Amino acid sequence: MIPAKTSPLLFAFLVAARLSAGAAVPVAAETYEAASPDRRLVFRFLVAEDVRYALDRDGIALIEPSAIGLTLADGRVLGANPKIADVKRRSVRDRIRPAVPEKRAVIPDAFEELTLDFKGGFSLVARVYDDGAAYRFVTRLPGEVKVLAEEAVFRFAGDPPAYIPFASGLQMSFENTYTRLPLSEVGASRFGFVPVLVDVPDGPNVVLTEADLRDYPGMFLAGNDAGRAELRGLFAPYPLEEKLKDKSDRTVVVTKRAEYIAATSGRRAFPWRVIAVAERDGALIENDIVYRLAPATILRDTAWIKPGKVAWDWWNANTLFGVGFASGVNTATYRHYIDFAARHGIAYVILDEGWSAPDDLFRVNPEVDMDALAAYARERNVGLILWCVWLTLDRQLDQALDRFAAWGAKGVKVDFMDRDDQKTVGFYWKVAEAAAKRRLIVDFHGAYKPTGLRRAYPNVLTREGVLGLEYGKWSDRVTPEHDLLIPFIRMLAGPMDFTPGAMVNAARQDFRAVFNAPMSQGTRCHQLAMYVIYESPLQMLADSPSRYDGEPEAMEFLAKVPTTWDETKVLDARVSDYAVVARRKGEEWFLGAMTDWTPRTLEIRLDFLGEGGFEAVILGDGVNASRYGSDFKREKIAVRKGDKLSLDLAPGGGWAAVLSPENRRE
Repeated sequence: MIPAKTSPLLFAFLVAARLSAGAAVPVAAETYEAASPDRRLVFRFLVAEDVRYALDRDGIALIEPSAIGLTLADGRVLGANPKIADVKRRSVRDRIRPAVPEKRAVIPDAFEELTLDFKGGFSLVARVYDDGAAYRFVTRLPGEVKVLAEEAVFRFAGDPPAYIPFASGLQMSFENTYTRLPLSEVGASRFGFVPVLVDVPDGPNVVLTEADLRDYPGMFLAGNDAGRAELRGLFAPYPLEEKLKDKSDRTVVVTKRAEYIAATSGRRAFPWRVIAVAERDGALIENDIVYRLAPATILRDTAWIKPGKVAWDWWNANTLFGVGFASGVNTATYRHYIDFAARHGIAYVILDEGWSAPDDLFRVNPEVDMDALAAYARERNVGLILWCVWLTLDRQLDQALDRFAAWGAKGVKVDFMDRDDQKTVGFYWKVAEAAAKRRLIVDFHGAYKPTGLRRAYPNVLTREGVLGLEYGKWSDRVTPEHDLLIPFIRMLAGPMDFTPGAMVNAARQDFRAVFNAPMSQGTRCHQLAMYVIYESPLQMLADSPSRYDGEPEAMEFLAKVPTTWDETKVLDARVSDYAVVARRKGEEWFLGAMTDWTPRTLEIRLDFLGEGGFEAVILGDGVNASRYGSDFKREKIAVRKGDKLSLDLAPGGGWAAVLSPENRRE
């Protein structure tokens, strides 16, 4: 019995936990299984008085039998006392050609699918790939249903440690560092947001996340107080009442929540519960299972969607020097940004907070002449992206986007949603559709992790949902170790707007958080390597144009490095320690390497190159980078397929290179 006066969040959690209290699988359970194309992963549904699932790799349990259930407000529990009506199987060997290629231009899509149709109007569907598995509910129920809770349990063999970004509550920015601890020690009173990485001893890495999140709340993961090595899904109840936080123009506080987590159509597919599996650490960076599980592209015409780099004003506090005007949020400063972007072939300039009133997108800052700036940007073939508070955009959506399009703006940056309940998830889809109608690209900040919206609406190029470089303005949390966790965990879900590009780079002993004159931890080349290792089709240049203009060798690389890729290969990697990634665009290869505070010498082989000679332009840590983080050296060498390179990385160091065919280089 659930106590009558339980809070909605605890109510949902208790309902979801009821069936999973016991671990034993009934002896009479019927087993239905599907194996991955390479036969190494086996997913099983176990059907008795309830439904459970399990996942094995090479005959060894990864996920032990774990409960599945969907509790509806009318008392039905989909998964309790199940009666199978039909069993279907499907084998797919296909290829996806994404409108915006992140890791690769062609994505192999090979899986085995198992569907159990149950009496009572619902099904469970499982897909098994070589690099992971996923399951979801599909319902065929009349009218609207209210979901009280979903039981999504991930019970592991043994007690493996996990990297978990803990949440401060249901309303937060989805930005945190990762805590590593055994699953049995997470506890029921704490929960984290996905993706979460589970490090199986003597086994593969497992990342838990979700895909195809629509008209439903996002999934958090909580532990338990019984010492079990399991994580259990937790979902924000539906917001019934909201109010603007006192003295805030952007933070909406939920003051009353329903006892249900979603009110939705009874005929629908629910989000995929995703279990990505990687034998090599580097395979986590190569994994694109979330994209494969996402809904197919809705837009017929995607040719207008242009990925690219962005000159960004906010991180560097709109600071310019060596100019003849006072820099700040004003027309002269933005004209300078536009000139900088045009000079280096940078596609976009963001006008971040300050160009308009946060609570009214039609009340433009009198220091900013938007009509003149829009015309100036068009003349120089530079697109403008306009920042806005989500609440304001939601209130002024059609009128504001029409005005942006009339100015000739190319995109919108939407900020401070800081929730992933059903209502907020719907806002993302609404904005994506409304922006696409006006041929506007979208960057979501204050955002939950990607779940596949970018496949349905490729104009959604990137989003935050990561503790990024901005935290260096007020804290010391953006460490090289953190930098080498996020590509293995957060980036598996999709592109992340980390906003790299700092040109003031501090050795460990020299770092200071200075809000209006920020710096990064680690070396200059650590920052440059992020442009290869971190995926974001809309990639920021966070520092001031004045600093970039003073660093021509770094700027040459930044102007050249692409933001989308034809091919990705991880040459060497270890979670939280280091990564070496090679990505191809056309006939050129771009390489990036990063290390944590431990200096390293890494050796790589260029076996991935085509035939013929290549010229390598290399930017590596300088001999004094351990004392002066901005020290780097540039060199050119000739290389061929099969050659070995030795990479010397300083503490917090990095290395970046462009390899061009000798007969094609400019």
